[in-house]
Amino acid sequence: MISIGALLVMFVVGTVLPINLGILAFVATFTVGTASLGLTEDEIFEGFPVKLFVTIVGVTYLFSVARRNGTIDLLVAAGVRLVRGKVALIPWVLFLVAALLTAFGTFTPAAVAILVPIAMNFAYRYKLNPLVVGMMVISGGHAGAFSPLAVSGALVLGMVDKTDLHVSPVALFTASFVINLLLSLLTYVLLAKRPVPLLDQDETADEDEDPAASGRPDWRQWLTLACLLGLVVGALGFQLEIGFLALVAGALLALVDMKRQEKAVDGISWATLLLVAGMMTYIAMLEKAGVIEEISEHAAGLGAPLVVALLLCFTVAVTSAFASSTAILTAIIPIAVPLLLSSHLSAAGLIAALAVSTTIVDTSPFSTNGALVLANARGVDARRFYRQVIGYTGGIVALGPVVAWGALVLPWS
Repeated sequence: MISIGALLVMFVVGTVLPINLGILAFVATFTVGTASLGLTEDEIFEGFPVKLFVTIVGVTYLFSVARRNGTIDLLVAAGVRLVRGKVALIPWVLFLVAALLTAFGTFTPAAVAILVPIAMNFAYRYKLNPLVVGMMVISGGHAGAFSPLAVSGALVLGMVDKTDLHVSPVALFTASFVINLLLSLLTYVLLAKRPVPLLDQDETADEDEDPAASGRPDWRQWLTLACLLGLVVGALGFQLEIGFLALVAGALLALVDMKRQEKAVDGISWATLLLVAGMMTYIAMLEKAGVIEEISEHAAGLGAPLVVALLLCFTVAVTSAFASSTAILTAIIPIAVPLLLSSHLSAAGLIAALAVSTTIVDTSPFSTNGALVLANARGVDARRFYRQVIGYTGGIVALGPVVAWGALVLPWS
């Protein structure tokens, strides 16, 4: 309980006071890990999210370079022409593109990493609410994430196939798509017109791209477009590490345009990196100490099957807001199988509810997807925007499991 109490204290202090939550998380990780949980420093360091660190550094650096040479302006202008100037349609186009990418096999964080930087530039240029745009990209990614061709869908269906249960691939995909579509619709209707936490104009002036970048693409912009295409092909077609590819592309572009790109590294969101790395290291420490598994098993042993199903949905939602959704799914399905075999609960309904509850909370700034939105937001007050993302995620954590349980478990059990 000390570790969970420390987590709650960190949230309160990090939200109320102007100190990066990641710093508090690192301090708590080593204090609680060594003094309370008996872990060594090496065991604690194993939880540092190296892959996520490289992904955020690489993607934000590459798109910082692309902003400075005007390529992002070209992409944004092309996107506006695609929707014939109706910029209100842009979030929906991004939702559908993200859903298509993940439905045909793209790992959700990879799809989000490709689309979010462009989406945040759309929001910045056309005064769209960045929270709405970013969250709809994430929802789109999860809308297609449980097709039989998708990574998450294949994982869940493969695990279920090893048991005596049966879950229809169509039911799993449809449940995820419909709930994420409804979530995006509510997000758009309720938040699209809400004010954006903007910085003062003089604070955003240094982010403007080179005015010479407008008009027809020059050779540097063509090279940037080729690098972005190579990033997509390498990450989606060959499953290469997107963070490393982005660093390579960014370094190449900086070398051919050194005068303009000498400050491109400033575009890396270091505050977000510190925040996410600290929190994920703390959660990894809890997983290594068995705290997360103990909480899940305790929830599975309480009350009537329907109540247990709801508790499991809440457990995976809260946990996944801080940890890997894939890891949580891998852990929770074996826990749910005995419950399903010994009750009249719908196997398809509960598995789909757990899958949805685990993934819709990836809007959290402590997950890869939410961190990418936070890191790529432009022209906003970072602290206030962080609070908006936290508030949005808190609403999903509170209501998402209830909706998933009510729509997918309760009617069929």
